[in-house]
Amino acid sequence: MTTSTRKYSFLPNETDKIKHSIAGAVAGCVSSIVTCPLDVVKTRLQNQGKVSADRRVPLYNGTGGTLKRIWTEEGIRGLYRGLGPTLYGYLPTWAIYFSAYDYFKSTLAERTGQTAGHQWVVHIFAAMGAGASSTIVTNPLWVIKTRFMVFVNNQYSNPFSLGPSLMGVSHVAVQFPLYEKMKAWLKPPDKDHLSNISILFASSVSKMAASIATYPHEVVRTRLQNQTRKPFKYQGVLHAVKVIEQEEGWLAFYKGMSTNLLRTVPASALTILTYEILVRRLNASVGKGQ
Repeated sequence: MTTSTRKYSFLPNETDKIKHSIAGAVAGCVSSIVTCPLDVVKTRLQNQGKVSADRRVPLYNGTGGTLKRIWTEEGIRGLYRGLGPTLYGYLPTWAIYFSAYDYFKSTLAERTGQTAGHQWVVHIFAAMGAGASSTIVTNPLWVIKTRFMVFVNNQYSNPFSLGPSLMGVSHVAVQFPLYEKMKAWLKPPDKDHLSNISILFASSVSKMAASIATYPHEVVRTRLQNQTRKPFKYQGVLHAVKVIEQEEGWLAFYKGMSTNLLRTVPASALTILTYEILVRRLNASVGKGQ
């Protein structure tokens, strides 16, 4: 994901693919461990409707209240529920995403005759292609992860439904083009890469903007993925949107957003910073070895 003013070759070599895969996998693993408790809180807040399925069970209330309740009722294991599937998911997800993103960015830049750092459309389609690729491959793991985080006694239906997960492509279509643009704005003319502070700033702002713009799809996706008993309440994306709006109002599409921002913004910043540093060091190591 390093910005460059040179044209990319049509196909990145095998060394580049391996570097991006390793850096992406390690970066995703680090951030998932650090932010898992907030991920659990966000998922439970997203999943609850206007009333609990079992009226004897009270609703979760806010980030702090949910953290306290999970700690009291389930202990430390409750806060890290779903960490296993999360790690299994993040390792291939970010490895595939960053490799695919670099590949699509290189290929599209080559075919359109544009440099990779100066074409907004290239970054949008590269992000969408990479997002779709990683989602299709790893979707079952994310459905399992979400179920673990929501249910103490897990019951599974079909973990292979792709529709709700592919809605997430809209998120990266906002985040990564904005990140690339901010990198171009922030990079000093006499440097070949950004400072760590600039990377954290660019990744945080781009992630926050993308999260706010596309957050409703996460609530819909969580509701659809967590249906375990037929007949299902929600019969698809559009039906879920209609039912949630009628029963809970439009604010329901932003349930858990504050928790989500507390989790995803630092997680994304940490992921991208780790990725950029690893790629930079791997590039330096490969350069010394040649």
